[in-house]
Amino acid sequence: MIYNLAIIGGGPGGHVAAERAAHKGLNVILFEQAALGGTCLNEGCIPTKALLHSAKLYHYAKIATKYGIEVEQVNFKYDKIISRKNKIIRKLNAGIRSAMTKHNVQVINGRAVIEQANDNQVTISCNDQIYAAENVIVATGSVTSIPPIPGVDTTPYITSKEALEIKDIPQSIAIIGGGVIGMEFASLFNTFGTKVTVIEMAPEILPPFDSEIATMLREHYKKEGVTFHLQAKVTSIAPGEVNFETAEGKSSVETQQILLCVGRKPAISNIGLENVNIERFRNGIAVDKFMRTSHPRIYAIGDVTAFSMLAHTASREGEVAVNNILGINDEMSYKAIPSVVYTYPEVAGVGKTEQELIANNVEYNVYKLPMTFSGRFVVENEGGNGLCKILTNNENRVIGAHLIGNPCSEIITTITAAIEANWTLDQFKKVVFPHPSVSEIIKEAINA
Repeated sequence: MIYNLAIIGGGPGGHVAAERAAHKGLNVILFEQAALGGTCLNEGCIPTKALLHSAKLYHYAKIATKYGIEVEQVNFKYDKIISRKNKIIRKLNAGIRSAMTKHNVQVINGRAVIEQANDNQVTISCNDQIYAAENVIVATGSVTSIPPIPGVDTTPYITSKEALEIKDIPQSIAIIGGGVIGMEFASLFNTFGTKVTVIEMAPEILPPFDSEIATMLREHYKKEGVTFHLQAKVTSIAPGEVNFETAEGKSSVETQQILLCVGRKPAISNIGLENVNIERFRNGIAVDKFMRTSHPRIYAIGDVTAFSMLAHTASREGEVAVNNILGINDEMSYKAIPSVVYTYPEVAGVGKTEQELIANNVEYNVYKLPMTFSGRFVVENEGGNGLCKILTNNENRVIGAHLIGNPCSEIITTITAAIEANWTLDQFKKVVFPHPSVSEIIKEAINA
């Protein structure tokens, strides 16, 4: 049997592509060596947010008196928080399996390897069986990157995967890497009382987010007791110790737990790319705007492309690939890919940043207001602050937006749509926002 489409990887790119393709009549087979949902569902986006939501509720309980609510003996049971997280993963995993069954997608559990490809079909091996397909989508995702730090082979440490499974909150933790993953775990452990130290090589946390927004988040957590070491190069680790260098000289941090959060790399090993001579981009797979690789029968989506390593990017790339396989012209656009940091407060950004525009000598306009100009934000964030920043070009078209404050993860979609549609501020001003809503800050900012 020759399938219309074979997909290697059942993460947010692969399973969405499988569902879309099967819904449109293609005969689809999906290979996944672990659990459906990929890293995002099983050991990334979803479990992290489940823990962070529990942390947010705990935080609200501790400050409930600010809202006129008396709560006595606020405490938490971390084992139950972990159990809830696991329950959510099982529920969502079952939902994906149900969707595959509903759309008649054949799911094979095992490692798939591309054996050969010609002008008509691609052959794949899995579990000692050979499968053939007219087209293949590679969606194998990414794996945690472990830096060659002296001592890493002999020192106990955890990555984001293990951090999601620990049963007891550590008394202290040193987080190597102040990016999105590092800051989300800094937020989580700080809320539950851990002494947190963040060590970041860049001049500011959250590169390449808007630097003003990133600084505001760092200052917030500094007040909450988190210690930051910026422009710090880790020179070695040892049990209970992280050594690093800054412009001021050598230093070290004593810690109960070490968490490595220095990024991820495309998972392209042992999947047969060398058998079909696929071109590479950075440390991943090169694709065109249709998500095609250098072989016309093979597409690649998600983290394996080493470009925009986000779950929602992968899902959209899967749709683009499927449409082009079906003969429907569709191109992937990256000008409006939103990014969110689910700390407390949340951070969100989309499009160009000020530092990016300055570096490229691009003239731009800035419209910004504190989030406290939104009545509902004031109502729901007692004593909190925040910022909404919108960037336009010389034609006054929206090209970027950056926010800090709850719930900017939900607000950012509105601006994302405006950037993708190439709206001007005049067009944006005609949009009616509900009142009271935090999203009104967008209109307040562009009218300021």
